Amino acid sequence: MIAEALGGWFANSLALIADAGHMLTDVAALSLTLAAIWFAARPATSNKTYGYYRLEILAAFVNGIALVLISLWVVYEAYERWNAPPEIKGLELTIIAIGGLIVNLIAAYLLHGDHQHDLNMRGAWLHVIGDALGSVAAIVAGILIVAFGWVWADAVTSVVISIIIIFGAWNLIKESVNVLLEGTPSHINIAAIEQAILKHENVRNVHDLHVWTITSGIEALSVHIVHHEEAEQTQLMRKIRKNLHDEFGIDHLTIQMETPEDEKESLHYCFSGANCFVPDGKAKTQNSE
Repeated sequence: MIAEALGGWFANSLALIADAGHMLTDVAALSLTLAAIWFAARPATSNKTYGYYRLEILAAFVNGIALVLISLWVVYEAYERWNAPPEIKGLELTIIAIGGLIVNLIAAYLLHGDHQHDLNMRGAWLHVIGDALGSVAAIVAGILIVAFGWVWADAVTSVVISIIIIFGAWNLIKESVNVLLEGTPSHINIAAIEQAILKHENVRNVHDLHVWTITSGIEALSVHIVHHEEAEQTQLMRKIRKNLHDEFGIDHLTIQMETPEDEKESLHYCFSGANCFVPDGKAKTQNSE
């Protein structure tokens, strides 16, 4: 960060200065990532029964917002420079950017292992990849300036890389918000889960089916299952648990077994005001007929 900031000032390059500014946000973002991982490892308490897992999701959300804001700032600066292109030292720009690219590729390699399954780590990885792409853009701009004297390439490459970063950050923000709102994980099909439960012998109905993400890689499910009176509850529940684990990879399960008589009471509560998911896929409220 310091090398690119000084180099950007010396070479008068927006691409290097923007990349250094991006790295400054990375220092904060990576620190936030580390803090979230540390907090998430703390045990659950009576006040935080799930522990601090969600701090990782909050860190991912903040990282996504930071990526978008810094990218928009780079686009604005590029616009200013397009209107008044400054003199840029292309050779110095290229050499410094190559050094930055090497460092960023090493960091990306170190973070690569867990970024696909951990939103928090993905946020950190996206920051580093954004820096690496910024270095590539700076190298391209430097080569074009040295070879053809195209000083406008510095601004154009900065805009292109900012747009790429924004797309990646937007997906990170959407996924983080979905987790915070306890939405159904994108890789899980609620209808398929319902059918997997209903295929078991002695299962009559399913209602109040909810699937959500506690933190990256940890999904939870709760459901009410209506079974025939003659069914042996423990054995049926064991089969359903194994099925949901093997087919959907869900370990954290809360299953309430009900007889048809129990179901009437549950649905009465549902229609009395609570929002409930029922097998036809519609939310029932107190205004439902």
